[in-house]
Amino acid sequence: MTPCPHLLDRIMAVMEAAFDPAYGEAWNRRQVADALTLSSTHALVVDGEGQPIAEGNASGRAPAGFVLSRHVLDEEELLLIAVVPEARRRGIGAILIGQLFAAAGARGITRIYLEMRRGNPALGLYQRLGFEPIGERPNYYRMANGERIDAITFGRSI
Repeated sequence: MTPCPHLLDRIMAVMEAAFDPAYGEAWNRRQVADALTLSSTHALVVDGEGQPIAEGNASGRAPAGFVLSRHVLDEEELLLIAVVPEARRRGIGAILIGQLFAAAGARGITRIYLEMRRGNPALGLYQRLGFEPIGERPNYYRMANGERIDAITFGRSI
């Protein structure tokens, strides 16, 4: 299955604006395209008001955020979430995760996981939405400068 090019373009526009290259967290276009070919991968792109942008017609609305997830059986992993800098602190991240909870629940998902680097400013958002730390991977991420950062795994029942 080939991903909708408009969906891929919108995700990449947000990705390029949202992720600091120093941390090396952004995926490249090929990684996102490959993920989107899998039926177990789900994506949602929203505008600056947190409204979903349909795959076919964006009506001129610029993408402001996205969430990408993948499910296996009754579990789902939040792979990536991003909001462009100029749209942050408006609740868009919470809207994206709320939509993820709703869609995952409709698929029969009972638990959602995510992993983040220690020091990620999204920690407060994840905690407010009920995610709890369940594990740690020491020195898991490598920054552009070679420094290593721990990964923290979080989980939440839905």
